[in-house]
Amino acid sequence: MNWPTFKQRFLITFWPPVPAIIAAGVLAAYYFGITGTFWAVTGEFTRWGGHLLQFAGYHPETWTYFKLMHFEGTPLERVDGMMILGMFAGCFAAALWANNVKLRLPQHPIRIAQALVGGIIAGFGARLAMGCNLAAFFTGIPQFSLHAWFFALATAVGTWFGARFTLLPLFRVPLKLQKVSAPTPLQQDPRQAARRFRLGMVVFLAFLAWAGSKVGATPKLGLAALFGLAFGLIIERAQVCFTSAFRDLWITGRTQMAKAILLGMAVSVIGVFSYVQLGVAPKIMWAGPNAVLGGLLFGFGIVLAGGCETGWMYRAVEGQVHYWWVGLGNVIGSTLLAIYWDDLTPLLVTPYAKVNLLETFGPAGGLLVTYLLLAVALLAVLWWEKHFFARKAAQEAL
Repeated sequence: MNWPTFKQRFLITFWPPVPAIIAAGVLAAYYFGITGTFWAVTGEFTRWGGHLLQFAGYHPETWTYFKLMHFEGTPLERVDGMMILGMFAGCFAAALWANNVKLRLPQHPIRIAQALVGGIIAGFGARLAMGCNLAAFFTGIPQFSLHAWFFALATAVGTWFGARFTLLPLFRVPLKLQKVSAPTPLQQDPRQAARRFRLGMVVFLAFLAWAGSKVGATPKLGLAALFGLAFGLIIERAQVCFTSAFRDLWITGRTQMAKAILLGMAVSVIGVFSYVQLGVAPKIMWAGPNAVLGGLLFGFGIVLAGGCETGWMYRAVEGQVHYWWVGLGNVIGSTLLAIYWDDLTPLLVTPYAKVNLLETFGPAGGLLVTYLLLAVALLAVLWWEKHFFARKAAQEAL
């Protein structure tokens, strides 16, 4: 394969979601095994909120939730911080390769309100449940934590309500129609595309070199940045968005992204299981009402906002200003949860056990139960797809 063909096929054209998300699942397993940490982002967003509180004169480092989150140092001194920087760099480089960077402003103030309020609700819910779409679907479930299953099911329900809510007349922004005599073909300036591709390579190679230099001095930080770079490339090139997966499921019946996510999780499970058997400790959180309530809020919030944690990150660097507001909302919402954590935990969190399926059912049993649950989830998606289109066909026949 020559360079122009490789460039067009792998660096410019969008990637199919199934192999891309499976690759993300494999990377998530290796990230867990090699660094002993987890692919998650909202925890670090909460710490960013903590830095803002410190700047405003508060002392969040003394608060219970921030102690639980190991609020120490700066993003450049934390594994999660370096990984997220890598994700942004990967997203930006990939968007530049495809000439997919363009400043796009929200078309109506209601969209800004949706982005900010939805982001706040999603951020609050994610941190209440101790997870987000990444920390549950690609960390909690593959790491055999029961709380992640509670969160995942509640998220599905929350997205259903969110999809119905956003169909209300309030959110129907009037379109400005313009009469034209002929269709305008899509055009792209070849010189601009070439310049941006070169800039994308500069961003990619510069970050790769910088992260590689960190591996020698602080291996875990450098590796986190490199993994983040790979994660960022995948989510932007494959346009991985959990919001789209759930929203499409309920509104259009499309299940490609949902099925891809389930397959990616299934692949990640066996890799994580191998590392757990080698002694790497999984992330197990409270399987209490917090996981259910947090999932409901998170699911509703991401659909209202129009983007989840992965979705807003790559769309923001592509220049879609709407998702800058979603990201800001995420930081605000996760920080609000930290403020009210001590009031919520006695009722919703700490009275409940941290359930590890590998300990509850034994290693083989826990692995089998996890795969059975994933199979049930896949069958449910396939059933819904068939049911949705059968019902649609029946309605059209009337």
